[in-house]
Amino acid sequence: MVKFYSIALALGVIGLIVVILGGAFAENIDREQHDPGQRIGSGGRAAIGALVGFGMAGLSAEFSTLDLSWQIALLIAVVGAVAGALWAWYASRNESGSDAGPV
Repeated sequence: MVKFYSIALALGVIGLIVVILGGAFAENIDREQHDPGQRIGSGGRAAIGALVGFGMAGLSAEFSTLDLSWQIALLIAVVGAVAGALWAWYASRNESGSDAGPV
């Protein structure tokens, strides 16, 4: 399961880097329509948050000193994925740029 958590974390971090750097690049060349954060929407940002949360929580549970079973580590990873998705959704709902509409 450690490999699975590592792959999820790596994909989430790569997605996060693409959104941040792509948004900065799109802003610099005045082409907001090419902003990855705008193109994927709040659901895509929530998916990236879920991947990062799943990977980080799963790896933290697997390498815990409490000697947790893989079932408990998976449950903790799922809770981390839900928390990451909810946090990304909450953070993007009040955003003034990207695809956020009038609040």
